[in-house]
Amino acid sequence: METWTTKSPAVGRSNPVRPFDSRRVLLGVTGGIASYKTAFLARQLTQSGAEVDVVLTRSAQEFVGAVTFEALTGRPVHSELIASGHALDHIKLARAAGAIVVAPATADFLARAASGQAGDLLTAILLAATAPVLLVPAMNDRMWAHPQTVRNIAHLREIGYTVLDPDEGELAVGEGAGPGRMPEPETILAHVGRLLEPAGVLSGRRVLVTAGPTREAIDPVRFISNRSSGKMGVALAASAWRRGAHVTLISGPLGVQPPAGVHVEQVETTAQMEAAVARELPTADVLIMSAAPSDFRPDEAASQKIKKSDAPPSIPLAPTADILQSTASRRAPGSVVVGFALETENTLANAKAKLASKELDLIVLNDATEAGAGFEVETNRVTLIARTGEPEVLPLALKTEVADSILDRVEALLRGR
Repeated sequence: METWTTKSPAVGRSNPVRPFDSRRVLLGVTGGIASYKTAFLARQLTQSGAEVDVVLTRSAQEFVGAVTFEALTGRPVHSELIASGHALDHIKLARAAGAIVVAPATADFLARAASGQAGDLLTAILLAATAPVLLVPAMNDRMWAHPQTVRNIAHLREIGYTVLDPDEGELAVGEGAGPGRMPEPETILAHVGRLLEPAGVLSGRRVLVTAGPTREAIDPVRFISNRSSGKMGVALAASAWRRGAHVTLISGPLGVQPPAGVHVEQVETTAQMEAAVARELPTADVLIMSAAPSDFRPDEAASQKIKKSDAPPSIPLAPTADILQSTASRRAPGSVVVGFALETENTLANAKAKLASKELDLIVLNDATEAGAGFEVETNRVTLIARTGEPEVLPLALKTEVADSILDRVEALLRGR
């Protein structure tokens, strides 16, 4: 019999991350074909450091077995509301949970949850729970569009549950495509993280982040750009959204997927990025300029592809706009502005000069020559430089961890305003 403790060993825990480390997550699984995806979600939650309590409905067991989830989480799986020695499991599980997620949530389960039924372990847990609840519907598109399902979803949201809209795509064999697919485990994981994150000063704030490179056309098929993948900017946008902010990410061509929950505006040129920033800037409480826009563009782009035999001996270049400098007179009062400095020499002096000349609150210094930092890698080593105090050198870490360190400083600056 399981002992009800706040901690127990979990298998497969590879790199505990904020805010999952040692947090209890109750993962409910109902009877739908999408339940095979939930096994991947259980694994991701466990690898992120969460202690995962899985609850299977009777119909869920027709699709996936308890042993699968036991192997992935290292914890017992629960399914019975009334069983010898488990009379109060619905209360204990509800009380222990830091967050509850039901994935997939079938139309039948949503109907029962909306009407407050408690005829099985999972619905009884919902009635006993005070933790935030995330419901992840998955069903046929006609079932999703049915007026009764629409009313059930509206009511569940009214009583405080977070309900994700399903993705569009291929449904069961022979059913074609449409809205009804369960979102991917990575998307669900991000939403669980937002539920677990303690409320802070970024909650409800508007955060504007730029990411990635820009491209300046030489001709219709060639361009000037740089090696930025956008990973640092995407990590910053994800961290800000997880903390409850309304996030807009303005990105050039990215080498990674945009984060869940974030409004994304895609651009290509530096001029387009400047215009997009100008549109969003007046309402931004925080501006984080982590993009690497091109500093130069061809003075004139060719209208046709330049043939190798006709290649010019040189391509005249013109400077592009300084986006960060252009924001100085248009920033919202009391906003926090963060810039990045990628340097190869005189790194500290150059970063401090940029901090002053661009009127920044914080600058993040990268040394482009350091192994494991900068472009196209998962890690980064940065120095944080504020207007006052000594520079803070952070150790080499994953960019997601660096993003959290930067956002911690942003929150401190907002608290001081």
